[in-house]
Amino acid sequence: MRLAMAIDIRKCIGCHACSVSCKSNNNLPDGKWYNRVETDGGEYFDTARGTYPNDLHMSYLPVTCQHCSTPHCFAVCPVGAISVRDDGIIAQDNELCIEGCQLCIEACPYDVRFINEQQPEYVVDFPLGDWDAPTHSALKVEKCTFCANRIDRGEIPACMELCLGRARYWGDLDDPNSEISQYIQGKTTMKLKEDQGTEPSTIYII
Repeated sequence: MRLAMAIDIRKCIGCHACSVSCKSNNNLPDGKWYNRVETDGGEYFDTARGTYPNDLHMSYLPVTCQHCSTPHCFAVCPVGAISVRDDGIIAQDNELCIEGCQLCIEACPYDVRFINEQQPEYVVDFPLGDWDAPTHSALKVEKCTFCANRIDRGEIPACMELCLGRARYWGDLDDPNSEISQYIQGKTTMKLKEDQGTEPSTIYII
């Protein structure tokens, strides 16, 4: 089994519903995101490229942990805090994570890991998301979990539930009858930074 996500960027409308759903369901600290939607015009949200009025364009690229088959983060962790589950999800044990180490952040070519520089603060005073969402601590590294807690109880990742454009597809790449396998069949696909040799489990339809 190799769980994976396909994102059809032809359908993505840049609404950020995936980012917000993920943030809420995982009780993420204020200012922290597992999912982000990049645009090609600059480092800020929803930044177009080109010049107005005739050459203005904006495309969207949702980015999160790629759950690589050959993860660089796994290779550099000195304490075994990062593991590859039998279903391919890259898991992290923050009980083992060394405070402030950040070697995995430096090794990841996708800029999808972050550290809580201080005790996390939240937008509201109570958790909004799943009862079994990850806990968040100061000086510990975090990233997208592919909603492993939800997967383990037979649900889908939170980012998929509110996708207005129906741009995300999920399932077992080893199963030819799974939703993801059926959807990507015959389509033009890409993976981010394939030259890094990480073999990502996030596939983009272009």
